[in-house]
Amino acid sequence: MKKHVAILLILVLMMSLFSVGCVKKVETAQEGEQGAQEDVIKIGVFEPLTGANAAGGELEVQGIKLANEKYPEVLGKKVELVIVDNKSDKVEAANAATRLVDKDNVSVVLGSWGSGFSIAAGQVLKEKQVPAIGTSATNPLVTKNNDYYYRVCFIDPFQGKVMANYAFNEVGAKKVALVIEKSNDYSVGLAKFFEEAFVALTGDENAIVSKVFYITGDQDFSAQLTNLKDSGAEAIFAPGNFTESALIMKQARELGIDLPILGGDTWETPDLLDIAKETAEGVVFSTFFDAKATFNENTTEFLEAYEKAYPGKEPAAVTALSYDAYVLAIDAIERAGSADPKAIRDAIAATKDFKGAAGIVNFDENGDAVKSAVIKTVKDGKFTFKTIVDPK
Repeated sequence: MKKHVAILLILVLMMSLFSVGCVKKVETAQEGEQGAQEDVIKIGVFEPLTGANAAGGELEVQGIKLANEKYPEVLGKKVELVIVDNKSDKVEAANAATRLVDKDNVSVVLGSWGSGFSIAAGQVLKEKQVPAIGTSATNPLVTKNNDYYYRVCFIDPFQGKVMANYAFNEVGAKKVALVIEKSNDYSVGLAKFFEEAFVALTGDENAIVSKVFYITGDQDFSAQLTNLKDSGAEAIFAPGNFTESALIMKQARELGIDLPILGGDTWETPDLLDIAKETAEGVVFSTFFDAKATFNENTTEFLEAYEKAYPGKEPAAVTALSYDAYVLAIDAIERAGSADPKAIRDAIAATKDFKGAAGIVNFDENGDAVKSAVIKTVKDGKFTFKTIVDPK
């Protein structure tokens, strides 16, 4: 009996030792995981990778990844990109921002193509006090009353004025028709700023002779175009998403409308050329960047990196902007000496004369970049540089 008790005690002791060993192994594994996390700084990215704006989102992710390859570390730690699809939807954009902060614990967020998506995400980021750097969202509401949202692109009041000046001084137009994507915050805002500037230039309250509207996803614009055809317009300003804008160009020419067609930065995607084909010839738009407009040595650095990754291709303006947004985030983290979101926000706010590939960045009181615009046209089926317009 004593022998049996002794054997039982030995078995119990062995099981206890085995259990302690297992616990120690689990704790060691957890400690290892935490240590690995401490060696990583996460940067969140929310972009439309599916839906109506997917082509624009892909161009921006392209620039962010390119910058991450060139600058993969900061403060001696690896930078991990957490990329989330906002699905070209405002609700999904807010959800993406929530996920990046609550689940992924990012220190700073980059994006998005599309002002509406940035506005939707902005309130979330403000409440959670995580800074964001906008890439190409130009609507003033993105940063208005939001101390946690900054951007590396110019804004629509400036862009609208640039294109109004072009219509008045270069085209010689005194009467203009507006084609507005009413479901798109960017289109509505830019059309408004163009109208204000154009009316001021002409001194004519009736200088906008026609306003027609459509919603994202429409494919037939014959009714709107027929409406403006006999309006007396001498040019058309049609800021909107690249897909619908390309169809508008195509259908306008098919209806015999040969007026100059002007637009904004969203037009600069390969998809616009693929859809509009020869009917895009001669259209003019404002944008942020061109390879021929070398702003500083970092422009050359970006172009060399892009050529290496995509030989023989021209970078889109938003690719250069998103590259700049990432590099600025890294610069702010370095200056903050921390991955703490509030410290990074303060460092972003203190940015002075940041040399981006797409130009020098200084922020005004709203966190908006004050910088030059580039005007391009479509010539021989390619986006072609025309001139640079500096802010005044």
